[in-house]
Amino acid sequence: MLSPPIVVKIGGSTLGSHDTSLKDLVTLQQQGMNVVVIHGGGNVISEWMQRQGIAPHFVNGLRVTDAPSLDIVVAVLTGLVNKELVCSLQELGGKTIGLSGTDGGLVEAYIAKPELGFVGEVTNVDTTPIINMLQAGYIPMIAPVAMHRLDKTEHSGKPLNINGDTVAGEIARALGANRLIFLTDVQGIMDSNGRVLQNLDQRRANILLNSEVISGGMIPKLDACIRAIETSNYAEIIDGRQPEALLNCVNGQSDGTRIVKTY
Repeated sequence: MLSPPIVVKIGGSTLGSHDTSLKDLVTLQQQGMNVVVIHGGGNVISEWMQRQGIAPHFVNGLRVTDAPSLDIVVAVLTGLVNKELVCSLQELGGKTIGLSGTDGGLVEAYIAKPELGFVGEVTNVDTTPIINMLQAGYIPMIAPVAMHRLDKTEHSGKPLNINGDTVAGEIARALGANRLIFLTDVQGIMDSNGRVLQNLDQRRANILLNSEVISGGMIPKLDACIRAIETSNYAEIIDGRQPEALLNCVNGQSDGTRIVKTY
């Protein structure tokens, strides 16, 4: 029987920095823990878009994705970023396989908000590929690109851009994960006075989500946490730039924000 995995989201904003996230992931694997990783790559996508003369544009933390942008998103996330992370993790002694939400029908989605372009809202997660990899001793390294559900529309079966935070939350929810951990470039969720909110229950998290206290990229993170804890024990948002941040978090020594169920 597979023990509930830890789902970790590596933020695109911390990729390429000198944190210990990948080393921490290898340590957790060597300690016998089941770990699933969803990665971002937003900064790399924006860099390649600008090279092509395309200005990045966001609405509530979600990247507006037209057809030329989608080509870049798919190429950068599933190719460049995913394979660099796989190589780096294996160089550190880890066992990992890179894939995206399109592989094995892992993540299906549809276009819920046409004004965002080719951005999907998740409709189904098939955890079979993830479970098979975990049972074989690998860390699944997942790029947040989904396949449009097969519905006979013009987009049926085509790739869609999905916010990485959203994918992490939906995968954690589908797996019934032990916990969901976001590694970010901030300390956690801040209140209006700039202080870290260390503990939130679902009720307070929902109030915060609908307030003006949080904005930008923190919106999909908190929303993903709320979704994940429907089946997971709790979710955490921590500063991934700190040395051994992930290990400390797993060992109960987090200085970030923990979101738990409301009882």
